[in-house]
Amino acid sequence: MAKILIADDSDAIRLVLKDILSIGKHETVAEANDGAEAVELYKQHNPEVILLDLAMPKKDGLTVVKEVMEYDANAKIILITASDDQKIINQCLEHGAKTIISKPFDFNSVLKSITALLEN
Repeated sequence: MAKILIADDSDAIRLVLKDILSIGKHETVAEANDGAEAVELYKQHNPEVILLDLAMPKKDGLTVVKEVMEYDANAKIILITASDDQKIINQCLEHGAKTIISKPFDFNSVLKSITALLEN
């Protein structure tokens, strides 16, 4: 069981992810609806994993990745995005995001990505 921060500006996506995590026996320690809140909640809760949307208000996913990795070089960040902007995705991966899940995602892809990340 991992402690996970969900960061997505969509209430519906956060709810679905929270349900998936619950079924997978993971704990949602906090939910952020914008990038600035995601960074602050990471610092407050020190989750084991962040599920991070790429396109968010206040701070985008790339900015969040950079700031979180600056704060904690061991952070485990999974990008969740509908974007096909490979340049931005690659920049996120270069700055420390560990993997990406494309929207629309399915139950198994989320849990498999978390499990794989925690095992490394």
